[in-house]
Amino acid sequence: MLLVTGGAGFIGSNVVAALNDAGRADVAVCDVLGHDGKWKNLAKRQLADVVPPAELMGWLHGRRLDAIIHLGAISETTATDGDLVIETNFRLSMRLLDWCTANNVPLIYASSASTYGDGAQGFKDDQSVAALKQLRPMNLYGWSKHLFDLAVAERAARGDRLPPQWAGLKFFNVFGPNEYHKGSMMSVLCKRFDDVKSGRVVQLFKSHRDGIADGDQRRDFIYVDDVVRVMTWLLATPSVSGLFNVGTGHARSFRDLILSAYAALGSKPNIEYIDMPESIRGSYQYFTESEGDRLRAAGYNGGFTALEDAVKLYVNGFLDAADRFR
Repeated sequence: MLLVTGGAGFIGSNVVAALNDAGRADVAVCDVLGHDGKWKNLAKRQLADVVPPAELMGWLHGRRLDAIIHLGAISETTATDGDLVIETNFRLSMRLLDWCTANNVPLIYASSASTYGDGAQGFKDDQSVAALKQLRPMNLYGWSKHLFDLAVAERAARGDRLPPQWAGLKFFNVFGPNEYHKGSMMSVLCKRFDDVKSGRVVQLFKSHRDGIADGDQRRDFIYVDDVVRVMTWLLATPSVSGLFNVGTGHARSFRDLILSAYAALGSKPNIEYIDMPESIRGSYQYFTESEGDRLRAAGYNGGFTALEDAVKLYVNGFLDAADRFR
């Protein structure tokens, strides 16, 4: 059996779909389904179990697993409850690390590009403790992910026992089907698509930095299929462990993202730029771009989908379809 924590969420449900498509029905999901229709992300899937997070450690007791893919987290970059975020994102991850170590089970887990903070230290996935200690995440979510990266890296540096395979994945700006429950944390493309489709004006943020044009804030946008492909490759390549960036390596602007959606629909762009809320100006990243040398050096050669192609896949296959779910 495989366990996917956060398996009803955005990336997690796409991982579950890929595992089902590969013929695996022995997939258990750990997640909170809630009342917001998140279950629809799994409505087409076959599952071995659905485990509430509060029962997870008891559920694991005495159980044999092929691997744990740990994606469950409070992922809102605006989260403010420090105790809840640390308990959910850091302490539970530590318990799973210890369980996987004791039971000889591979652990693939989600880190985040938000651990890099404002990017002043670059975006190099150096897993040395010294390099990680130089990073300064700008929000509580990024800090909680950074703490776990540091804890794993410290054990690796000391030569302490770890799971037979461990991989921390610093996801950049992932977008794609099944992100609809994420509210304010949905991708800009998903949030603005109905405006694009209807011909209403699409609002993007003005720039509040000299030398950067309005709408030219840049992110390393990566389609969820590419992220899933990396994880399934890791499952099939147990000799690879480490901390890895997962991004395309090509930063593109929010304007490029939205223009790609207009192009996918064959419609005329209608964009205006509005002031960024003052509450987020101090913690807003103007540029992220993955350095992917370590993942390629580890043997991954799956490549990444170009932004325009990825947007077309998402728009035509899901956002502009009667059924948006994978």
